[in-house]
Amino acid sequence: MVSPKEIKSTKLLYGNKTSMISSINVLTILLCFLVAFLCNVQSIRYYAHVSFLATMPTFKERSDSIEYVARNLNRGSMFWSLGLRAFYLSFPLFLWIYGSIPMFVGCCVMSIVLYFLDTTTSFTRDLHCQSIIEKRKETDVDA
Repeated sequence: MVSPKEIKSTKLLYGNKTSMISSINVLTILLCFLVAFLCNVQSIRYYAHVSFLATMPTFKERSDSIEYVARNLNRGSMFWSLGLRAFYLSFPLFLWIYGSIPMFVGCCVMSIVLYFLDTTTSFTRDLHCQSIIEKRKETDVDA
């Protein structure tokens, strides 16, 4: 016979398999994917708009059109970033199906991954600067 204490510990490890909990899990995963999809579509919209605006002729004394293009490019970049974040969030939400402990571990792993994606160490900064300097030397023309 299984004791109630063992049942509680297995529910904590593997999650409660009631229909209401699983429907909330699926609903949040679907909502996360919907947000990711809409953000990515919006970023594609802004990037396509910028590709048309970038070929527009501009006058030197009028900088409003250049600022408008830059603002739309920044918006496209923001929506792209938000869409990726929603996809990143879906990983711990999938683990939520298996219980709270796998979700917690997934959140910790995702936090570490996002920390390394969002920060720039001196190594990567030097690496980027080195490639820019080398590219400049290759394309420089002696007069």
